[in-house]
Amino acid sequence: MFFDRPDSGERALLVQMRIRSENRQADPNEFTELVAAAGAGPVGYVEGNRERPQAKFFVGTGKLEEIAETLKACEAEIVIFDHDLTPSQERNLEAELKCRVLNRTGLILDIFAQRARTHEGKLQVELAQLQHLSTRLIRGWTHLERQKGGIGLRGPGETQLETDRRLLRDRIKLIKKRLDKVRTQREQGRLARKRAELPVVSLVGYTNAGKSTLFNKLADAKVFAKDQLFATLDPTMRRIELAEFGPVVLADTVGFISQLPHQLVEAFRATLEEAAQADLLLEIVDISAEDWRVQCHEVQLVLEEIHADQIPRIRVYNKIDSLPGREPEVQSSDDGLDSSVWLSAKTGAGLDLLQETIATCLGADRVRAWYRLPANHSRLIARLHAQSAICEEKYGEDGSCELLISINRPSLRKILGAEGLSADVFTPIE
Repeated sequence: MFFDRPDSGERALLVQMRIRSENRQADPNEFTELVAAAGAGPVGYVEGNRERPQAKFFVGTGKLEEIAETLKACEAEIVIFDHDLTPSQERNLEAELKCRVLNRTGLILDIFAQRARTHEGKLQVELAQLQHLSTRLIRGWTHLERQKGGIGLRGPGETQLETDRRLLRDRIKLIKKRLDKVRTQREQGRLARKRAELPVVSLVGYTNAGKSTLFNKLADAKVFAKDQLFATLDPTMRRIELAEFGPVVLADTVGFISQLPHQLVEAFRATLEEAAQADLLLEIVDISAEDWRVQCHEVQLVLEEIHADQIPRIRVYNKIDSLPGREPEVQSSDDGLDSSVWLSAKTGAGLDLLQETIATCLGADRVRAWYRLPANHSRLIARLHAQSAICEEKYGEDGSCELLISINRPSLRKILGAEGLSADVFTPIE
């Protein structure tokens, strides 16, 4: 019943069905890019239509014969479905096709496993993989039954399958404990930024929309950026200065994708919380993609799942360099609350407009002005320094000080109250 699986799956046969009972539209280009990102080489493609998945093989018997014939003709080593298959469907397909079968979730998990660089990222990916694997352990283990007795088969009274499940549960429990510690550390970092009154701006969007390229331009950083799906897994944060506003923290996050495996959303919750706890979201949209509206819808679904859909948002239409005649611009709604910016992160065109829009959105309830303080207000100056509210300072010969302050109004009122001053007395220099 069982067969030896090859060690590699470089030559891949792709299977993509249009299921009429599902809302999701099949995208052959995205599927091919996912397979390429995993390191496989597509050598064949099978497509078809069904009203709903078949229980045993997902596809019908006629389509299964077509897959088997194509598999033999192109000498593929692995069959990859652009769908979520049940464990029994995977087993049945493998038994019928005599080769490895991988579904969409397994494919994305494999890409994440290759791209994870930090200790946290590797833990998150391992957790997602183990949770996915826990439902598929039955495959290939029935010949190691240890309850039958006999030399070498007598054991603790549990099957090999039960042993593996117990070991998996223990490992999953350990990883979750470590990720809880990571989440606590991230929360401490967020509290420190909150105490320092540093607004956090998170970049979110569909995978390969250009988030990391834009991050590098804004933060003058060297985050890995490449024209491929899921080039960024581990979040990166940088402090930047915005003209006419002051310092903010910019965060680059993992890209979203349609049918993002639930295991990944759970495993990367510590990372995605950087977006959920942000003061402002920059939703990066690849305007050169034909299905960019569908991608925006998928991003909205993930933001709702992590409870980040109510955070103020600027939609950034990226890659206008691929649209002939399109110039950078800012578009605002009638009430001025919702803004969108058209730019090219690759060429840098429109970055100044984006920075101005970010400063405007964050500065709606923010004070930025010069103030003159006498020499006896050193404690107030120290409090302002502790909040990173002072952008510039000049001292006179009499000990007085002129400060360029950038801080939100509630925090300023709180500091002034601690010093026994009122906002009416603390007025800016005309």
